[in-house]
Amino acid sequence: MEHSAGDAVGTAPGPVLDAAGIRRTMQRLAHEIVERNGGVEHLVLVGVQRRGVTIAERLAAFIEEFEGASVPIGRLDVTLHRDDLASRGLRSSPQPSDLPDIEDQHLVLVDDVLFTGRTVRAALDSLNDFGRPHLVRLAVLIDRGHRELPIRADIVGKNIPTMRTDQVQVLLEEDDGRDAVVVIPGGDRA
Repeated sequence: MEHSAGDAVGTAPGPVLDAAGIRRTMQRLAHEIVERNGGVEHLVLVGVQRRGVTIAERLAAFIEEFEGASVPIGRLDVTLHRDDLASRGLRSSPQPSDLPDIEDQHLVLVDDVLFTGRTVRAALDSLNDFGRPHLVRLAVLIDRGHRELPIRADIVGKNIPTMRTDQVQVLLEEDDGRDAVVVIPGGDRA
């Protein structure tokens, strides 16, 4: 039986991706980004603070490695555009956003986990403050389903079926001291 990314199917606790799996997945994402863009011309990667920035930096390094060209990277904080800070217990102190010129560029918004879609909606709202890109694509390392908004990623590293109450943690060497994607079961699965 096939399941879509939005189905409520539990997954076993523990690591879903180890360091080697994350590296392979990011290499594939980088290749797909370049392929979808038709090269690196006009390409800008924008990471959503915090881990999306780290992922964007790694993707840019892979792209430079196999294309021989550097790609501009931006960092985007969406805190002020979120509509779910209080309900999800999220931090409310914004970090600075730093974007290159995005006007008429082919922007790839990069995040670690796609869940409800609210972070992506906030990111799109926030981008309006910086200009009007020619197009925006969404690349995520993990898509865990359970959307609350009509948003989907264009480029997905790995689809992980989860229960809505599960936690998906993306751990990255630069931020957490190791690379892993872990699912932590969260509550009653009845």
